Formats: sequence, structure tokens, C-alpha cells
Amino acid sequence: MDPVATRIDADALTGILQRAGILHAGRVREVGVLEARDTVLSSIVRLRVGYDGEADGAPASLVLKTQLPERLQAGWDGGRQEVAFYREVAPATPPGLLPRCFDAAGEGDGQPWHLLLEDLTDTHAIATTWPLPPTEGQCQRIVRTLARFHAAWWDHARLGVSAGRWATPADLEGMLSSFEERFASFLERTGDLVTPERRRLYERLIDAGPRLHARYATHRHMTIVHGDAHVWNCFLPAGEGGGRLFDWDAWRVDTGADDLAYMIAMHWYPERRRLLEHRLLDAYHDTLLAHGVAGYGRSALDDDYRLSVLWLILRPVWQAGFDVPPRIWWNNYERILLAVDDLGCRELLG
Repeated sequence: MDPVATRIDADALTGILQRAGILHAGRVREVGVLEARDTVLSSIVRLRVGYDGEADGAPASLVLKTQLPERLQAGWDGGRQEVAFYREVAPATPPGLLPRCFDAAGEGDGQPWHLLLEDLTDTHAIATTWPLPPTEGQCQRIVRTLARFHAAWWDHARLGVSAGRWATPADLEGMLSSFEERFASFLERTGDLVTPERRRLYERLIDAGPRLHARYATHRHMTIVHGDAHVWNCFLPAGEGGGRLFDWDAWRVDTGADDLAYMIAMHWYPERRRLLEHRLLDAYHDTLLAHGVAGYGRSALDDDYRLSVLWLILRPVWQAGFDVPPRIWWNNYERILLAVDDLGCRELLG
């Protein structure tokens, strides 16, 4: 087990559950491991919990999420980001959209961190095994869940103040400069896999970047975005109903269309994307309106979506640079560039 897991002993967990208001007279007697697995970026441990005394309503199991030792380094802040999400954002999010978090610890750069989360294993499931896409009905439920979350934070007064931060012009300029260096390394790594035509597309986007950032600079019709909102980061309950969004280590303040573009254009091959894309954007927009978002027309969503798709061609390059496996970043690269062609995104470059 990861060394962090040993710190969640019976006494520590008793205090955590008491502070959460779900354990009163009873105490945790024992904590054991039901199962453990590693993802690309973190370690997931399901904990079995036994009690002494009155413990009605206390969870029989929990999920402990911690860092992988090789990812515990300065400069990679995913764990710190997710801890911040469960401290800053989750408590003010309407119930039923996220797993409940009982403990979020460790915010220092390169320092140990952990999350202690509600275990949804017995009531919820991921729709399909990656990389198989869900059914249209499941996709509708996932997109509507995402829209409900986005609507809750849409143009919220806390955005950029006490929930995330606004990227400054210097931040955006630095991102483009850093990407330009990363792209040069990417070209060295991939050789002739990147065609001259696609290389030119990236160069044009770097040149047009300051102008395209004008949409972000409006700070209007913005929300908290997941940042890694593929369909396998949503637990769906059995039967009907909305899901629970998880894996918040890439969240930020931005346009909601970023999450849709990542979910649909980045991960689906053209035939399925063309079949479902418009209907899912309709469902997302309808759900925004039903949950109080005003002044954001359907055409504005299309405009934001196309711009988000264009910006997403940067993502596979970043992924390759952070040693994400090629089976992930290469397929993302091919799919997002096909979406750019289908949606006429080059027009945005002038």
C-alpha cells in the first residue's frame, strides 16, 4: 500500500468522520484494504471500515486517492489542484454532482497529498470500459450532469476570487511561449509523423494565440471546467438519473465548451462524433437554460465549441511531453485534428 494510506488509521479516521458529522457515539475499530490500483497519475485504494459502538449511517467503505511516488515532484500540481477543488469548490456545489469528500490534505508543491472520498462502487459505475464510447442515452446523462455543474458556477461571483484564478495576459503569453518550446521537442520526437501541413497549423495557432485569447479576456459566460472531462470520469447510477463527476486535478476557470470539446471532439472518431455532436450540444444548452443560465445563445455555444476544439490541438503535445502513454496522446492527436477539419476551425485563424 502507498505509505500515505498507513496514516489513515482507526483513530485518524474516527476524527475525520466525526468532523464530517456522520459518526457520533461510535468509533472506527479497524481500517483494511479492499483493493488497490494505480492510474496514470495516482493511486486508488478502497478501504474497508469497521466500527465499535453506534455507527448508523457511517460508511462501510471509502476511497483513498494518493499520489504515485514517481509523480511526487515539484512542477506537477495535479494532486494539489484536486485538493484545492475539494476545499474551495466542492463544498459550494449543489449536492449529487460530485462524490462526497471527507478529507483533503496536502497543498504544497511536490508534497504528499491525499483525498478521502465517498465510495460509490455499489451504487454507481463508469458507463463503459475505456476506450469504448457509451450509448447515446448514457452520453446524454453525462452531458446533462456536466451542464448542471457548469450552470451552478456560471459567471459566479467567486470565479477567480476564491474559486480558482483568472489567467493574466502574462500567463497566457507564457503558455504560448512554453508551448512553442514544447512543440519543437515534440517535432524532434515524432519526426515525419507530423505532416508539413499540420506543422503549419500549429505555427498559425501560436501566431494567432494573442488575438484568440480575447474570448477568455471577456470573463463572461465562464464557469469552472473539469479540464479532463472524458466520459470515463463520470459515475452513473443504475437506472436513470444524473452522474457524479470525479478526477478534478485539472480544473480551472474557463468556457464550459472546453469540457465538451474534450469529451466529444478529442475522444471520438468522426463517424460517431458527427452522429451525436449536435444533439449533445443541444442537450447541454437546454440544461444550462433549465438551471438558470441566461443570455448565452445556442450559436454562442457553437462559437465557443469551435474555438475550444482548435485550442485542444495543443493538448496531445503537452501530454506527450509529460510522458502520457502514446496510446493516449497519439489517438487524441489524430482525432482532434480530424475534428478541426470537420468543424472548419482553421477559419478562426484568419
